[in-house]
Amino acid sequence: MTEPLDGIDLATPPPPPLSAALEAELRGLRPAPPRKPWQQLGVVIAASIGWAFALAGLLHVRSDLVDLPRTWLVVYLAAWLIGFVAPLVVLVVPRRGSMMTRWRVAALLGGLAAIGFVVGGLTLARSAPTSTHYGLGYRHLCLPSGLAAALVPVLLAVLALRGAIPQAPRLAAAGLGAAAGCIGGFMLHLHCAVADGVHVGVVHGGVVVIAAGLCALFTPRWLAAR
Repeated sequence: MTEPLDGIDLATPPPPPLSAALEAELRGLRPAPPRKPWQQLGVVIAASIGWAFALAGLLHVRSDLVDLPRTWLVVYLAAWLIGFVAPLVVLVVPRRGSMMTRWRVAALLGGLAAIGFVVGGLTLARSAPTSTHYGLGYRHLCLPSGLAAALVPVLLAVLALRGAIPQAPRLAAAGLGAAAGCIGGFMLHLHCAVADGVHVGVVHGGVVVIAAGLCALFTPRWLAAR
């Protein structure tokens, strides 16, 4: 008895020819260079710190720098740098054996930095006899100056990370912004002689908070772009 399907030709027809435009595009493909995370991280860190020192010099170094408690000054400057470097390391350099950036950890570290520097400024600010005290009524250019210092690390990190975070969640961008805000705080710590705790916490620490918010609003599309 003959099966019903015995007479059906199951041979696959040849695929249609490629269009001329597609062939031209395929001929133009070139291998993409792999990312070099540690090299990119080094460039971002070195250029950002160099920009912070240059900006502090251009705006002028704080007049009470040599009179401040030495241990407090060094520890606080080191904390600003750690707040800058730590989120960048986990954001730019993927875990061994993985190609994905650790943006969740970066967002957590950035959030801790934002809270820590606001609270730390309010509670741990120190001064010298030559420091300046203005209280709440003083309008200062620290906020735009700190954000200007944060701009360079944001731009460099976006260039290094383009396409590395396909979904580009806003939390990843916020972690980047908080890290960049810490380099702004580092610059302000060298530049601004206003030693009021409210100023150091709300304004200097606020640079981290505002930089994180601005990055979360404006940089995800650029992080996702290839």
